[in-house]
Amino acid sequence: MDTFAARARIGLTYLWGHRRLPALENPRRFTELVQWRKLHEGGQEQAVLMDKVTSKALVQGRLGRDWVIPTAWHGDRLPEQQPFACPAIMKARHGCNQNVVLRHQPDSREWQALRALGEKWTAKPYGTWLDESAYRDTTRGLIAEPLLGDSITLPLDYKIYVFGGRATHVQVHLGRAGRHRWILHDRDWRQLVPGNDRPTAPESLSAMLDAAEQLAAGHSFLRVDFYEIDRQPLFGEFCLYPGSGLDPFAADWIDFELGDLWRAALGGRPVEVAGAIPPQIAAA
Repeated sequence: MDTFAARARIGLTYLWGHRRLPALENPRRFTELVQWRKLHEGGQEQAVLMDKVTSKALVQGRLGRDWVIPTAWHGDRLPEQQPFACPAIMKARHGCNQNVVLRHQPDSREWQALRALGEKWTAKPYGTWLDESAYRDTTRGLIAEPLLGDSITLPLDYKIYVFGGRATHVQVHLGRAGRHRWILHDRDWRQLVPGNDRPTAPESLSAMLDAAEQLAAGHSFLRVDFYEIDRQPLFGEFCLYPGSGLDPFAADWIDFELGDLWRAALGGRPVEVAGAIPPQIAAA
């Protein structure tokens, strides 16, 4: 919703994250285009993507059951008795970074604490303070899934950036349960900014890229997240606002490069071609 109040909130949070104001009238950076999306996009289609229940149904319909993590349970609130087995992970179906890993069956006291946490998550929409309308409009609730991997080490998270239907970059997240860090690669698994961590490409990378392009068709930009378990790729979630556009990249040129890809997709051109600002952005 493009209002003075929304622009003020977005501008101030962007200033807090990047120590500069965003160019909302003529955005060139990827992080600025995330803010532009907050102002100019939304609706039920995007809410379906953010919903951890409905997004699974969408992926299963397009790719098949083998691509989807089974749902152990979902509902509005946790009942008195635990309705799913452990190890598991419990999440808010409507939010981000609202999850608890359950490596063992909780006792009565722990279960009541989880019920209270679930009530806290579902008490209000997610994303309102960051103006992320797709989260705000998503059905509130909880979902539980079997814990992937060996139930001790969380699996690596592969986040694929898709612009105009073309998968261009893969971000891998390491140490999600401890020293969390992430590395951005191009689609050929070359690190954009080489560092000490050199994770190997998942064996199913090619299948992930193809699947991400299928799932993101029709969107100017969509991030599609996957895991790999026993060489099998599994869908994680969709993302419309990576880091809410507030996380800096390892190098400033990446922000502009990804911004060029997004702008090209908005202009209906192949993402390999950068050009003038699309008219719908110039008129924002």
